[in-house]
Amino acid sequence: MKLSIQLGVLSAVNIGLAFVFQWYVLTRLGPGGETDALFAGMTIPQLVLTVISSSLMHVLVPLLSGEDEDRLRHDAWGFFVFVGGVFTLLAVLFHVTAPWWVPVTVPGFKESGQALTITLTRIQLVGMVFTAINGVQWAAYHARQQFLWAEFTPILAGAFALLLLVWALPRFGVIAAAWISTLRMGLQTLLLAPGMGRPVRPGLKSPSVRKAWQRIKPLLLGTAYYKTDPLVDRLLLSTAGSGSLSLYYLAQQIYGAVSQVCNKAFAAPLVPALSRLHKAGDKAGHQCCYHRKLLQVGALTIAGLVVLGLFGHPLLDLLIGHGNISADNVKELWWIMVCLGGMFVGGAVGQIASSTFYSIGDTTTPTRMSMLTYTVYIPCKALFFYFWGVAGLAIATSIYYITNQTLLIYLLKKKTVHECTYEYTR
Repeated sequence: MKLSIQLGVLSAVNIGLAFVFQWYVLTRLGPGGETDALFAGMTIPQLVLTVISSSLMHVLVPLLSGEDEDRLRHDAWGFFVFVGGVFTLLAVLFHVTAPWWVPVTVPGFKESGQALTITLTRIQLVGMVFTAINGVQWAAYHARQQFLWAEFTPILAGAFALLLLVWALPRFGVIAAAWISTLRMGLQTLLLAPGMGRPVRPGLKSPSVRKAWQRIKPLLLGTAYYKTDPLVDRLLLSTAGSGSLSLYYLAQQIYGAVSQVCNKAFAAPLVPALSRLHKAGDKAGHQCCYHRKLLQVGALTIAGLVVLGLFGHPLLDLLIGHGNISADNVKELWWIMVCLGGMFVGGAVGQIASSTFYSIGDTTTPTRMSMLTYTVYIPCKALFFYFWGVAGLAIATSIYYITNQTLLIYLLKKKTVHECTYEYTR
Protein backbone atom coordinates (compact mmCIF):
# COMPACT_ATOMS: atom_id res chain seq x y z
CA MET A 1 0.00 0.00 0.00
CA LYS A 2 2.89 2.36 0.78
CA LEU A 3 4.32 1.81 -2.70
CA SER A 4 0.88 2.35 -4.26
CA ILE A 5 0.52 5.66 -2.43
CA GLN A 6 4.00 6.80 -3.46
CA LEU A 7 3.44 5.86 -7.08
CA GLY A 8 -0.01 7.46 -7.02
CA VAL A 9 1.41 10.74 -5.70
CA LEU A 10 4.23 10.79 -8.27
CA SER A 11 1.86 9.95 -11.07
CA ALA A 12 -0.61 12.60 -9.90
CA VAL A 13 2.12 15.26 -9.92
CA ASN A 14 3.23 14.17 -13.38
CA ILE A 15 -0.32 14.21 -14.70
CA GLY A 16 -0.91 17.55 -13.03
CA LEU A 17 2.05 19.03 -14.90
CA ALA A 18 0.77 17.59 -18.18
CA PHE A 19 -2.69 19.01 -17.47
CA VAL A 20 -1.27 22.46 -16.64
CA PHE A 21 0.69 22.31 -19.90
CA GLN A 22 -2.50 21.74 -21.91
CA TRP A 23 -4.45 24.15 -19.73
CA TYR A 24 -1.94 26.92 -20.45
CA VAL A 25 -2.11 26.27 -24.20
CA LEU A 26 -5.93 26.29 -24.19
CA THR A 27 -6.35 29.35 -21.98
CA ARG A 28 -3.65 31.28 -23.83
CA LEU A 29 -4.84 30.44 -27.35
CA GLY A 30 -8.50 29.53 -26.64
CA PRO A 31 -10.36 26.50 -28.08
CA GLY A 32 -10.26 26.97 -31.84
CA GLY A 33 -8.43 26.16 -35.03
CA GLU A 34 -4.88 26.22 -33.63
CA THR A 35 -5.59 23.98 -30.65
CA ASP A 36 -7.73 21.66 -32.78
CA ALA A 37 -4.77 21.30 -35.16
CA LEU A 38 -2.36 20.67 -32.27
CA PHE A 39 -4.46 17.90 -30.75
CA ALA A 40 -5.32 16.43 -34.14
CA GLY A 41 -1.59 16.37 -34.91
CA MET A 42 -1.07 14.08 -31.92
CA THR A 43 -3.45 11.44 -33.28
CA ILE A 44 -1.20 9.29 -35.47
CA PRO A 45 1.90 9.46 -33.24
CA GLN A 46 -0.22 8.48 -30.24
CA LEU A 47 -1.98 5.75 -32.23
CA VAL A 48 1.31 4.17 -33.31
CA LEU A 49 2.64 4.40 -29.75
CA THR A 50 -0.50 2.85 -28.31
CA VAL A 51 -0.34 -0.02 -30.78
CA ILE A 52 3.35 -0.83 -30.37
CA SER A 53 4.84 0.84 -27.32
CA SER A 54 2.10 -0.09 -24.84
CA SER A 55 2.06 -3.61 -26.30
CA LEU A 56 5.77 -3.85 -25.58
CA MET A 57 5.23 -2.89 -21.94
CA HIS A 58 2.60 -5.59 -21.49
CA VAL A 59 4.97 -8.19 -22.94
CA LEU A 60 8.40 -7.05 -21.72
CA VAL A 61 7.65 -6.59 -18.02
CA PRO A 62 6.45 -10.19 -17.45
CA LEU A 63 9.35 -11.52 -19.56
CA LEU A 64 12.09 -9.52 -17.83
CA SER A 65 10.70 -10.00 -14.31
CA GLY A 66 12.71 -12.54 -12.30
CA GLU A 67 15.70 -12.63 -14.69
CA ASP A 68 19.23 -12.29 -13.34
CA GLU A 69 20.76 -8.84 -13.79
CA ASP A 70 23.14 -9.76 -16.62
CA ARG A 71 20.42 -11.46 -18.69
CA LEU A 72 17.99 -8.60 -18.05
CA ARG A 73 20.55 -6.02 -19.19
CA HIS A 74 21.35 -7.89 -22.42
CA ASP A 75 17.67 -8.40 -23.26
CA ALA A 76 16.81 -4.78 -22.43
CA TRP A 77 19.49 -3.44 -24.77
CA GLY A 78 18.33 -5.78 -27.51
CA PHE A 79 14.78 -4.45 -27.24
CA PHE A 80 16.10 -0.87 -26.99
CA VAL A 81 18.00 -1.07 -30.28
CA PHE A 82 15.21 -2.91 -32.07
CA VAL A 83 12.42 -0.57 -30.94
CA GLY A 84 14.50 2.55 -31.57
CA GLY A 85 15.28 1.45 -35.12
CA VAL A 86 11.70 0.49 -35.95
CA PHE A 87 10.23 3.72 -34.66
CA THR A 88 12.83 5.86 -36.40
CA LEU A 89 11.89 4.25 -39.72
CA LEU A 90 8.19 4.76 -38.97
CA ALA A 91 8.77 8.42 -38.11
CA VAL A 92 10.61 9.03 -41.40
CA LEU A 93 7.88 7.25 -43.37
CA PHE A 94 5.05 9.19 -41.73
CA HIS A 95 6.96 12.48 -42.08
CA VAL A 96 7.45 12.09 -45.82
CA THR A 97 3.87 10.97 -46.50
CA ALA A 98 2.14 13.42 -44.10
CA PRO A 99 0.69 15.67 -46.89
CA TRP A 100 -1.27 12.66 -48.18
CA TRP A 101 -2.65 11.03 -45.02
CA VAL A 102 -3.09 13.93 -42.57
CA PRO A 103 -5.92 15.67 -44.54
CA VAL A 104 -7.80 12.35 -44.61
CA THR A 105 -7.87 12.27 -40.79
CA VAL A 106 -9.33 15.82 -40.51
CA PRO A 107 -11.64 16.20 -43.52
CA GLY A 108 -13.71 18.89 -41.78
CA PHE A 109 -10.75 21.28 -41.36
CA LYS A 110 -10.20 24.17 -43.72
CA GLU A 111 -7.15 24.05 -45.99
CA SER A 112 -5.14 26.29 -43.65
CA GLY A 113 -6.08 24.10 -40.69
CA GLN A 114 -4.98 20.97 -42.54
CA ALA A 115 -1.64 22.59 -43.44
CA LEU A 116 -1.04 23.52 -39.79
CA THR A 117 -1.97 19.99 -38.69
CA ILE A 118 0.61 18.56 -41.12
CA THR A 119 3.34 20.79 -39.64
CA LEU A 120 2.45 19.98 -36.03
CA THR A 121 2.20 16.26 -36.80
CA ARG A 122 5.68 16.19 -38.31
CA ILE A 123 7.14 17.84 -35.21
CA GLN A 124 5.46 15.38 -32.86
CA LEU A 125 6.65 12.37 -34.86
CA VAL A 126 10.11 13.05 -33.45
CA GLY A 127 8.71 12.78 -29.93
CA MET A 128 7.12 9.46 -30.92
CA VAL A 129 10.59 7.90 -31.28
CA PHE A 130 11.68 9.05 -27.82
CA THR A 131 8.44 7.85 -26.23
CA ALA A 132 8.81 4.39 -27.77
CA ILE A 133 12.36 4.09 -26.39
CA ASN A 134 11.08 5.25 -23.01
CA GLY A 135 8.73 2.26 -23.02
CA VAL A 136 11.68 -0.16 -23.08
CA GLN A 137 13.47 1.82 -20.35
CA TRP A 138 10.35 1.77 -18.15
CA ALA A 139 10.00 -1.98 -18.69
CA ALA A 140 13.55 -2.51 -17.42
CA TYR A 141 12.83 -0.48 -14.29
CA HIS A 142 9.49 -2.18 -13.65
CA ALA A 143 10.95 -5.66 -14.13
CA ARG A 144 13.40 -4.84 -11.31
CA GLN A 145 10.46 -3.41 -9.31
CA GLN A 146 12.27 -0.06 -9.23
CA PHE A 147 9.22 2.10 -9.85
CA LEU A 148 9.96 5.38 -8.09
CA TRP A 149 12.72 6.83 -10.29
CA ALA A 150 10.87 5.74 -13.44
CA GLU A 151 7.85 7.75 -12.26
CA PHE A 152 9.92 10.70 -11.04
CA THR A 153 11.70 11.38 -14.34
CA PRO A 154 8.52 12.60 -16.13
CA ILE A 155 8.07 15.15 -13.32
CA LEU A 156 11.53 16.63 -13.89
CA ALA A 157 11.03 16.70 -17.66
CA GLY A 158 7.47 18.05 -17.32
CA ALA A 159 8.48 20.89 -14.97
CA PHE A 160 11.21 21.99 -17.37
CA ALA A 161 8.81 21.79 -20.33
CA LEU A 162 6.17 23.86 -18.54
CA LEU A 163 8.61 26.64 -17.66
CA LEU A 164 9.84 26.69 -21.25
CA LEU A 165 6.25 26.80 -22.54
CA VAL A 166 5.38 29.85 -20.44
CA TRP A 167 8.28 31.68 -22.04
CA ALA A 168 7.93 30.37 -25.62
CA LEU A 169 4.16 30.17 -26.30
CA PRO A 170 3.49 33.94 -26.28
CA ARG A 171 6.46 34.44 -28.60
CA PHE A 172 6.18 31.56 -31.07
CA GLY A 173 2.59 30.34 -30.77
CA VAL A 174 1.29 26.80 -31.14
CA ILE A 175 4.47 25.62 -32.93
CA ALA A 176 6.33 26.11 -29.64
CA ALA A 177 3.91 23.79 -27.81
CA ALA A 178 4.58 20.98 -30.32
CA TRP A 179 8.37 21.34 -30.14
CA ILE A 180 8.42 21.52 -26.34
CA SER A 181 6.31 18.35 -26.10
CA THR A 182 8.94 16.61 -28.24
CA LEU A 183 11.80 18.05 -26.18
CA ARG A 184 10.14 16.78 -23.01
CA MET A 185 10.21 13.20 -24.32
CA GLY A 186 13.86 13.50 -25.31
CA LEU A 187 14.84 14.78 -21.86
CA GLN A 188 12.94 11.90 -20.28
CA THR A 189 14.95 9.42 -22.37
CA LEU A 190 18.19 10.89 -20.99
CA LEU A 191 16.96 10.74 -17.40
CA LEU A 192 15.92 7.09 -17.75
CA ALA A 193 19.19 6.04 -19.39
CA PRO A 194 20.93 4.82 -16.17
CA GLY A 195 18.30 2.08 -15.76
CA MET A 196 19.56 0.34 -18.91
CA GLY A 197 22.93 -0.36 -17.29
CA ARG A 198 26.25 -0.56 -19.12
CA PRO A 199 25.73 -0.77 -22.91
CA VAL A 200 26.20 -4.25 -24.37
CA ARG A 201 25.96 -5.76 -27.80
CA PRO A 202 22.26 -6.52 -28.29
CA GLY A 203 21.30 -10.14 -28.75
CA LEU A 204 18.39 -9.90 -31.16
CA LYS A 205 18.21 -13.70 -31.49
CA SER A 206 17.98 -14.46 -27.78
CA PRO A 207 15.14 -16.72 -26.46
CA SER A 208 13.56 -13.72 -24.69
CA VAL A 209 13.37 -11.72 -27.93
CA ARG A 210 11.80 -14.68 -29.76
CA LYS A 211 9.31 -15.24 -26.95
CA ALA A 212 8.49 -11.51 -26.88
CA TRP A 213 7.74 -11.62 -30.61
CA GLN A 214 5.44 -14.63 -30.16
CA ARG A 215 3.48 -12.83 -27.45
CA ILE A 216 3.39 -9.45 -29.11
CA LYS A 217 2.08 -10.64 -32.51
CA PRO A 218 -1.56 -11.00 -31.41
CA LEU A 219 -1.33 -7.67 -29.57
CA LEU A 220 0.03 -5.86 -32.62
CA LEU A 221 -2.57 -7.32 -34.96
CA GLY A 222 -5.41 -6.58 -32.57
CA THR A 223 -4.40 -3.17 -31.28
CA ALA A 224 -3.57 -1.96 -34.79
CA TYR A 225 -7.30 -2.41 -35.35
CA TYR A 226 -9.14 -1.44 -32.17
CA LYS A 227 -6.75 1.33 -31.07
CA THR A 228 -7.78 3.39 -34.09
CA ASP A 229 -10.52 4.75 -31.82
CA PRO A 230 -8.89 8.23 -31.44
CA LEU A 231 -8.52 8.44 -35.21
CA VAL A 232 -12.26 7.85 -35.66
CA ASP A 233 -12.97 10.48 -32.97
CA ARG A 234 -10.83 13.11 -34.72
CA LEU A 235 -12.40 12.32 -38.08
CA LEU A 236 -15.95 12.77 -36.71
CA LEU A 237 -15.16 15.78 -34.52
CA SER A 238 -13.43 17.63 -37.36
CA THR A 239 -16.94 18.11 -38.78
CA ALA A 240 -18.29 19.54 -35.50
CA GLY A 241 -18.07 23.17 -34.37
CA SER A 242 -14.71 24.87 -33.93
CA GLY A 243 -13.23 24.00 -30.53
CA SER A 244 -15.31 20.84 -30.02
CA LEU A 245 -12.37 18.61 -30.83
CA SER A 246 -10.20 20.47 -28.30
CA LEU A 247 -12.79 20.18 -25.52
CA TYR A 248 -13.46 16.50 -26.21
CA TYR A 249 -9.74 15.82 -26.25
CA LEU A 250 -9.33 17.70 -22.96
CA ALA A 251 -12.10 15.62 -21.36
CA GLN A 252 -10.38 12.43 -22.52
CA GLN A 253 -7.06 13.71 -21.20
CA ILE A 254 -8.49 14.53 -17.77
CA TYR A 255 -9.97 11.04 -17.47
CA GLY A 256 -6.84 9.55 -18.96
CA ALA A 257 -4.76 11.43 -16.40
CA VAL A 258 -6.71 10.05 -13.44
CA SER A 259 -6.74 6.58 -15.02
CA GLN A 260 -2.99 6.80 -15.45
CA VAL A 261 -2.62 7.60 -11.75
CA CYS A 262 -4.61 4.44 -10.98
CA ASN A 263 -2.58 2.52 -13.53
CA LYS A 264 0.75 3.63 -12.07
CA ALA A 265 -0.38 3.09 -8.48
CA PHE A 266 -2.14 -0.25 -8.97
CA ALA A 267 -1.74 -1.89 -12.41
CA ALA A 268 1.98 -1.17 -12.99
CA PRO A 269 3.27 -2.82 -9.78
CA LEU A 270 0.60 -5.52 -10.16
CA VAL A 271 2.06 -7.03 -13.36
CA PRO A 272 5.52 -8.04 -12.05
CA ALA A 273 3.96 -9.19 -8.74
CA LEU A 274 1.39 -11.37 -10.53
CA SER A 275 4.03 -12.67 -12.95
CA ARG A 276 6.19 -13.85 -10.06
CA LEU A 277 3.21 -15.54 -8.36
CA HIS A 278 2.23 -17.23 -11.62
CA LYS A 279 5.77 -18.49 -12.25
CA ALA A 280 5.87 -19.81 -8.65
CA GLY A 281 2.57 -21.69 -9.20
CA ASP A 282 0.77 -19.78 -6.41
CA LYS A 283 -2.72 -19.63 -7.96
CA ALA A 284 -4.45 -18.67 -4.70
CA GLY A 285 -2.09 -15.76 -4.12
CA HIS A 286 -2.45 -14.72 -7.77
CA GLN A 287 -6.26 -14.58 -7.54
CA CYS A 288 -6.25 -12.83 -4.16
CA CYS A 289 -3.90 -10.12 -5.43
CA TYR A 290 -6.00 -9.60 -8.58
CA HIS A 291 -9.36 -9.37 -6.74
CA ARG A 292 -7.99 -6.94 -4.16
CA LYS A 293 -6.75 -4.52 -6.83
CA LEU A 294 -9.96 -4.88 -8.83
CA LEU A 295 -12.09 -3.83 -5.86
CA GLN A 296 -9.79 -0.96 -4.94
CA VAL A 297 -9.78 0.54 -8.44
CA GLY A 298 -13.53 -0.01 -8.89
CA ALA A 299 -14.35 1.79 -5.64
CA LEU A 300 -12.01 4.70 -6.43
CA THR A 301 -13.34 5.30 -9.94
CA ILE A 302 -17.01 5.15 -8.91
CA ALA A 303 -16.29 7.62 -6.09
CA GLY A 304 -14.62 9.87 -8.65
CA LEU A 305 -17.73 9.88 -10.84
CA VAL A 306 -19.88 10.86 -7.83
CA VAL A 307 -17.56 13.81 -7.16
CA LEU A 308 -17.75 14.82 -10.82
CA GLY A 309 -21.55 14.77 -10.79
CA LEU A 310 -21.86 16.78 -7.57
CA PHE A 311 -18.97 19.23 -7.81
CA GLY A 312 -17.54 18.81 -11.31
CA HIS A 313 -18.91 21.97 -12.89
CA PRO A 314 -17.63 24.46 -10.26
CA LEU A 315 -14.31 22.61 -10.05
CA LEU A 316 -13.82 22.78 -13.81
CA ASP A 317 -14.77 26.45 -13.77
CA LEU A 318 -12.13 27.04 -11.11
CA LEU A 319 -9.48 25.03 -12.96
CA ILE A 320 -9.90 26.09 -16.59
CA GLY A 321 -12.46 28.93 -16.63
CA HIS A 322 -9.80 31.53 -17.36
CA GLY A 323 -8.35 33.45 -20.27
CA ASN A 324 -10.04 32.58 -23.55
CA ILE A 325 -12.12 29.74 -21.99
CA SER A 326 -15.75 30.91 -21.79
CA ALA A 327 -18.47 29.78 -19.37
CA ASP A 328 -20.13 27.90 -22.23
CA ASN A 329 -16.85 26.05 -22.89
CA VAL A 330 -16.70 24.96 -19.24
CA LYS A 331 -20.31 23.78 -19.29
CA GLU A 332 -19.78 21.83 -22.52
CA LEU A 333 -16.63 20.21 -21.10
CA TRP A 334 -18.50 19.14 -17.94
CA TRP A 335 -21.31 17.54 -19.94
CA ILE A 336 -18.79 15.72 -22.14
CA MET A 337 -17.09 14.35 -19.03
CA VAL A 338 -20.40 13.23 -17.53
CA CYS A 339 -21.25 11.36 -20.72
CA LEU A 340 -17.73 9.87 -20.83
CA GLY A 341 -17.98 8.52 -17.28
CA GLY A 342 -18.11 4.91 -18.44
CA MET A 343 -14.76 5.37 -20.19
CA PHE A 344 -13.20 6.31 -16.85
CA VAL A 345 -14.57 3.38 -14.84
CA GLY A 346 -14.35 0.80 -17.62
CA GLY A 347 -10.87 1.84 -18.69
CA ALA A 348 -9.34 1.76 -15.19
CA VAL A 349 -11.01 -1.47 -14.04
CA GLY A 350 -10.44 -3.12 -17.42
CA GLN A 351 -6.73 -2.33 -17.12
CA ILE A 352 -6.52 -4.44 -13.97
CA ALA A 353 -8.23 -7.37 -15.70
CA SER A 354 -6.14 -7.13 -18.87
CA SER A 355 -2.92 -6.76 -16.84
CA THR A 356 -3.81 -10.03 -15.10
CA PHE A 357 -4.11 -11.75 -18.48
CA TYR A 358 -0.72 -10.35 -19.53
CA SER A 359 0.90 -11.51 -16.27
CA ILE A 360 0.21 -15.14 -17.23
CA GLY A 361 1.43 -14.63 -20.79
CA ASP A 362 -2.06 -14.58 -22.36
CA THR A 363 -2.15 -11.69 -24.82
CA THR A 364 -4.60 -13.38 -27.20
CA THR A 365 -7.82 -13.50 -25.15
CA PRO A 366 -8.15 -9.77 -24.30
CA THR A 367 -7.04 -8.81 -27.81
CA ARG A 368 -9.62 -10.96 -29.60
CA MET A 369 -12.37 -9.79 -27.27
CA SER A 370 -11.50 -6.11 -27.88
CA MET A 371 -11.43 -6.64 -31.64
CA LEU A 372 -14.93 -8.13 -31.52
CA THR A 373 -16.45 -5.37 -29.39
CA TYR A 374 -14.70 -2.67 -31.43
CA THR A 375 -16.20 -4.01 -34.65
CA VAL A 376 -19.67 -3.48 -33.19
CA TYR A 377 -18.69 -0.19 -31.59
CA ILE A 378 -17.54 1.76 -34.68
CA PRO A 379 -20.93 1.91 -36.50
CA CYS A 380 -22.67 2.60 -33.17
CA LYS A 381 -20.29 5.50 -32.51
CA ALA A 382 -20.96 7.03 -35.93
CA LEU A 383 -24.71 6.57 -35.45
CA PHE A 384 -24.73 8.17 -31.99
CA PHE A 385 -22.68 11.09 -33.28
CA TYR A 386 -25.02 11.59 -36.22
CA PHE A 387 -28.10 11.87 -34.00
CA TRP A 388 -26.75 13.45 -30.80
CA GLY A 389 -23.46 15.07 -31.76
CA VAL A 390 -20.54 15.24 -29.30
CA ALA A 391 -22.68 13.99 -26.37
CA GLY A 392 -23.74 10.95 -28.41
CA LEU A 393 -20.11 10.20 -29.24
CA ALA A 394 -19.22 10.32 -25.53
CA ILE A 395 -22.12 8.04 -24.53
CA ALA A 396 -21.19 5.46 -27.18
CA THR A 397 -17.61 5.50 -25.87
CA SER A 398 -18.83 4.92 -22.30
CA ILE A 399 -20.93 1.93 -23.36
CA TYR A 400 -17.95 0.45 -25.21
CA TYR A 401 -15.58 0.67 -22.22
CA ILE A 402 -18.10 -0.72 -19.73
CA THR A 403 -18.85 -3.61 -22.09
CA ASN A 404 -15.14 -4.37 -22.48
CA GLN A 405 -14.57 -4.26 -18.73
CA THR A 406 -17.45 -6.66 -18.04
CA LEU A 407 -16.35 -9.14 -20.68
CA LEU A 408 -12.72 -9.08 -19.52
CA ILE A 409 -13.70 -9.89 -15.94
CA TYR A 410 -16.03 -12.68 -17.12
CA LEU A 411 -13.40 -14.24 -19.41
CA LEU A 412 -10.74 -14.07 -16.71
CA LYS A 413 -13.05 -15.78 -14.22
CA LYS A 414 -13.91 -18.45 -16.80
CA LYS A 415 -10.21 -19.05 -17.52
CA THR A 416 -9.43 -19.35 -13.80
CA VAL A 417 -12.23 -21.87 -13.20
CA HIS A 418 -11.07 -23.92 -16.19
CA GLU A 419 -7.45 -24.02 -14.96
CA CYS A 420 -8.49 -24.98 -11.43
CA THR A 421 -10.74 -27.76 -12.77
CA TYR A 422 -7.90 -29.02 -14.93
CA GLU A 423 -5.49 -29.11 -11.98
CA TYR A 424 -8.06 -30.94 -9.86
CA THR A 425 -8.72 -33.64 -12.49
CA ARG A 426 -5.00 -34.22 -12.87
